[in-house]
Amino acid sequence: MLRQLVPQSFASTITEQTSDVWKKEIKLSAGEYVSVVAPAGYGKTMLIEMLYGLRNDYDGDILSGDTTWRQISANRWAQLRAGYISAVFQDLRLFPEITLWQNLEVKRRLTDTVPEERALEMLRRLGLADKRDKVVQQLSHGERQLTAIVRALLQPFDWLLLDEPFSHLDMINTDRAVDLIREVADAHKAGVLLASLRSNNYFLYHKTLFI
Repeated sequence: MLRQLVPQSFASTITEQTSDVWKKEIKLSAGEYVSVVAPAGYGKTMLIEMLYGLRNDYDGDILSGDTTWRQISANRWAQLRAGYISAVFQDLRLFPEITLWQNLEVKRRLTDTVPEERALEMLRRLGLADKRDKVVQQLSHGERQLTAIVRALLQPFDWLLLDEPFSHLDMINTDRAVDLIREVADAHKAGVLLASLRSNNYFLYHKTLFI
């Protein structure tokens, strides 16, 4: 389990700005809602990718218990991403040439933890039920964001990392997505880290970090 993440002396070799994140030790505990706020170009996406283990071009390290991120093997990262860390990336990383439902089924069948009916219920709640057989490249950007959110929830996780997940959603669809995220994250007793351009009231945050 990844109940606590501790970035230590966490700094990027790309950016030198001082902040609540870079060159500090911070503790992120599962069950917390954490907001990371920064203008474009200040490292929000970079932070998400570091926490997800996609890049290591930074000083310091990330700890979970006695394990450091730099010690984790490729096989172990595959296990962590299947059962402990889920993410919605800013570029969404959907497969554009297959359908919405096929994108979800890739995740659902790989993790084998969420029944098909539960996945369909999530689609209905986010107004996507009638889009399930549409090829992703035919969807609007907002519909793709909602699809990526559902996909991220179709696995167990201790941490949910969200990089500008609501940027193309209106208030109604944002509220629907937030309600679903909270429901699933709270059921997992998971931590949620949301990176965004500005402070917002999507969640009741335990802490806000400024980059």
